[in-house]
Amino acid sequence: MSEPETPTRCGYVAVIGAPNAGKSTLTNQIVGAKISIVTPKVQTTRGRVTAIAMVDRAQLVFVDTPGIFAPKRRLDRAMVEAAWVGARDADQVVAMIDATQGLDRQASAILEALAQINGRKILALNKVDLVKPAMLLALSEAANKQAGFNATFMISALAGDGVADLAADLARHAPEGPWLYPEDQLADMPERLLASEVTREKLFLQLQQELPYALTVETESWEERPDGAVKINQVIYVGRDSQKAIVLGHKGARIKQIGQASRIELAEFLGRPVHLFLFVKVRPNWSDDPERYRAMGLDYTD
Repeated sequence: MSEPETPTRCGYVAVIGAPNAGKSTLTNQIVGAKISIVTPKVQTTRGRVTAIAMVDRAQLVFVDTPGIFAPKRRLDRAMVEAAWVGARDADQVVAMIDATQGLDRQASAILEALAQINGRKILALNKVDLVKPAMLLALSEAANKQAGFNATFMISALAGDGVADLAADLARHAPEGPWLYPEDQLADMPERLLASEVTREKLFLQLQQELPYALTVETESWEERPDGAVKINQVIYVGRDSQKAIVLGHKGARIKQIGQASRIELAEFLGRPVHLFLFVKVRPNWSDDPERYRAMGLDYTD
């Protein structure tokens, strides 16, 4: 007689932490594909990005949340609330701490709030290749004392060190049950929104200082062509004419460069030719427009 097949498992995993702790990098590493924006700038993830990874017989549905920080604007508050909603709703929560920063004010505040959340909690100390082992042990002990984690992993999300062990642990503790998505699906996000995120990442990489935080990207139209290609029109919304000029660049050079980089990545991701057209529009106070929040998957709150 053949041995019974291992039961399938499926569970939601929320990855939380301060901005730039490495949450998006970890999610992309486990999924094995680029799903979330990764840039050197902080607070690049806005809405909850749902990525899907298969680990053995377990399907892990990752909620890559916005970074948790002290909110000042309406958009900030919506981003932070999205992060905590993801943590409260998940089967398991991975709290990422940048080991090079230690338990600073942001990390300590997150751990304090996390202590009040029920469910399985995992501590992931990231960038451990840059910190001495003795400091890591002290950091792990302090964090566990504050939040009471079920497991601790020392990882480098960028290099992939320790990530497989973390993923295997999450898979073992996922609830038994049927998979929610096809085995080869990598994300639960409309292609239109993924396309917007790709272009927004290129804007973050190209633009300096605060301007990337003052804009948003929306995929206005998506046209399937008979030859298998896709024509995509996107609108970049900014708040002022001066910001529009910066995005366009001298004689349109910057927007052309951004469009080219975005088009190449979209073609690779979609596996077909992409005709991408970018338009820059001024919409004062777009960050107070409920429609923009819905497009980003955020709740519009006062």
